[in-house]
Amino acid sequence: MPVKIRLQRHGKKGKPFFWIVAADTRAKRDGKFLDKLGIYNPNTNPATIELDVDGAVKWLQNGAQPTDTARAILSYKGALLKKHLAVGVNKGALTEEQAEEKFTAWLEEKEGKIGAKKDSLSKAQEAEKAKALEAEKEANAKREAEFKDAEEAEAKATAEAEATAEAEATDEATVEAAEEEVEAATAEEAKTEDKKDA
Repeated sequence: MPVKIRLQRHGKKGKPFFWIVAADTRAKRDGKFLDKLGIYNPNTNPATIELDVDGAVKWLQNGAQPTDTARAILSYKGALLKKHLAVGVNKGALTEEQAEEKFTAWLEEKEGKIGAKKDSLSKAQEAEKAKALEAEKEANAKREAEFKDAEEAEAKATAEAEATAEAEATDEATVEAAEEEVEAATAEEAKTEDKKDA
């Protein structure tokens, strides 16, 4: 029975995650499988990959053929390297200890690269947040300045309206006083004319 190491899709629409499985080549993509070797979640940055390296090496040694994507994942996690080292041990080119040392050294180097990538991503996110915060502060300052200008303009308009109202009131008072004077003068003239006529 030919066996393939491949991805089995799970998750929801637009948010897939995958199981890494060893399955019969005749089985459906999401159907029966012989062994679950790990998971792969491409939705995170960097992608989350959990893999049973020893199980994958066992299936590879028994003749399982990985698909292209599965081969890339196995290579990334070191399963292909471990298989290669196991072949060297079987041929007598390496001892178990040497193979284990090479594999652990490779793993440490890989962990360092992944850690560096995570650090750079977190720094980039922090810089982006700081930039957004600065832009928001500038926008708030601009809004406050506009609000102050609007308040000052409103206060100025109110003061002008009050001054105009006072001027109008003063003008009305002056006009009323003048009218009263005219009426008083007219009344006096009328009295004097009445006295003359009498």
